[in-house]
Amino acid sequence: MRATDVITARGIEAGEDALVIWLADREVRIPWERCSPVLAAATAEQRRWADLSPGGYGIHWPLLDEDLAIGGLVR
Repeated sequence: MRATDVITARGIEAGEDALVIWLADREVRIPWERCSPVLAAATAEQRRWADLSPGGYGIHWPLLDEDLAIGGLVR
């Protein structure tokens, strides 16, 4: 994989029905059901507590012990 193939996020937001990911060139909305079974079953409060990695490569939900890669979510 080339460095230009890596997808990173500039920001994230836990919406009511979807995870919102801001990329360099667009906004992507992914329904919670498509993210993971853990996130689909989580409460809104649990979803809000998300940390975007410093490089923008992944998201960690500490209350759920769930980690997802930005590239896998967007592809």
